[in-house]
Parts: sequence; structure tokens; C-alpha cells
Amino acid sequence: MFKYIKNISLPVFFCLSVLVSANEANVEVNMESILEVGRENQTLSANSQDKIDKTERQTDKLVNEYKVVNKQVEGLKLYNAQKRIQIQAQLDLMDKLDEQLVQVVVMQRQIPPLAQKMLDTLETFINLDTPFRAEERRARVDLVRSSLAKPKVTASEQVRQVLEAYNIEAEYGRKIDTYEDKLADGTVVNILVIGRIGMFYQTKDERTSGRWDNETGTWEELSGSYRKPIRDAIRIAKKLAPTDMMMMPVVKGEV
Repeated sequence: MFKYIKNISLPVFFCLSVLVSANEANVEVNMESILEVGRENQTLSANSQDKIDKTERQTDKLVNEYKVVNKQVEGLKLYNAQKRIQIQAQLDLMDKLDEQLVQVVVMQRQIPPLAQKMLDTLETFINLDTPFRAEERRARVDLVRSSLAKPKVTASEQVRQVLEAYNIEAEYGRKIDTYEDKLADGTVVNILVIGRIGMFYQTKDERTSGRWDNETGTWEELSGSYRKPIRDAIRIAKKLAPTDMMMMPVVKGEV
């Protein structure tokens, strides 16, 4: 009986050994599959993390670009608002300039006759004034009048020339002037003009002196007592002597 069991146990044991070996082989295959799946999962996880990191970096970049663009947009809004204010101010200024231009056109039409009237008044004044440097003063008026007749001379230039002639005439009344001229008989004399207080003459030899009488329009000879004062005044006018007190004959009402 024991022998029979012994004979049977060997095949059974062999079968059990084969079965255990097969199970171990299956276990090894299963473990390798599990490890392989783990490695694949780890690879997938790493790839997924790379994709996540890349997406996050792209998202951060887009967010930063959005912030920059948003700041630029805000700056452009402020810039456009300022430009709108400036443009409106320029439009208002253009409206004012248009109004002023209309006024200027009207004034330009009025300036030529006004300048002509002022020049006529100045010429009348010169004819009625003491006749010192008469030819020079009348020539100045004629020169300005010829300028007014030129179409290329602007209205502002016309006014400037007329005012300049007025200023020159006004300056005559604030200074002492002397120059050489001839009397009606051809005598060469030194003319002395003291503002518009009086006009005098003295011959070259300083022996004869005279005063212009506006009422009669003629020269009035003075006594010898005025020879030295007129001579000294002529020297002062020529800047050959310092300014000093002068005793000159003046008709009452001329001052």
C-alpha cells in the first residue's frame, strides 16, 4: 500500500512543482506588466506635467502681455482725451481768428484813407509851422505820399511811415538844431532852431543876427546884444560847447 502511494506521489509532486513554477512565472509576468504600466504612467505623468508647465508659462505670458496692452490702452485713452481738448481749443481759436480776420479786412479798408488824412494834416501843420528845414520836411511828406499810392505797400507799412513822419516832427520840438542856409538876398547864414520856441539866424561873420516872425512871415533883425547869445547857442547845437543857460528873444504867446 505504501509502495503504491509512493509511486503515486511522485507524479503528483511533479505536477505540483510544475504548477508552482507556472504560478511563479505568471506572477513574474504580472509584476513586469505592473511595473511597465507604472513606468508608462510615470512617463505620461511627466509629459502631462511638462504640458501643464508649458501651458502655465504661456498663460503667464499672455496675462503679462494683456497687462501691458491694457496699460497702453489706458494711456491712449488719456492721450486721446487731451488731444480732443486741444483740438476743441484750436477750433475755438480758429473761430476767433475768423472773426478777427473779418475785422482786419474792415480795418484794412479804413487805414489807407485814414493814413492819407493824417498825412494831409501833417503837411498843413508844416506849412503853418516855423519854416526851418522846410524843403527837407516837405520832401519827407511827398515821399510818404508817393508810398501810400503804391499798391504793394501794406496798410501796416503805410501807418508806420506816417507815424514815423509824425515822430520826426515831434522830435524837432524837443531839440536845438542848427544848419546852414541862405536868406532871400542870397546871404549865407547859420540857422538856429530852438525847439518851436524860435528860429534865428546869424551871418558867418557873426555881425548880424535876426529872428523869424511867424505873424509877418519875415526875418526881423535883432540888436547887437543878441549876437553873443545866438553865437553861443549855435556852438551848443553843434556840440562845440556844453549846454548852458541862453537868453533869447521870444515873442509873447509863442512859448
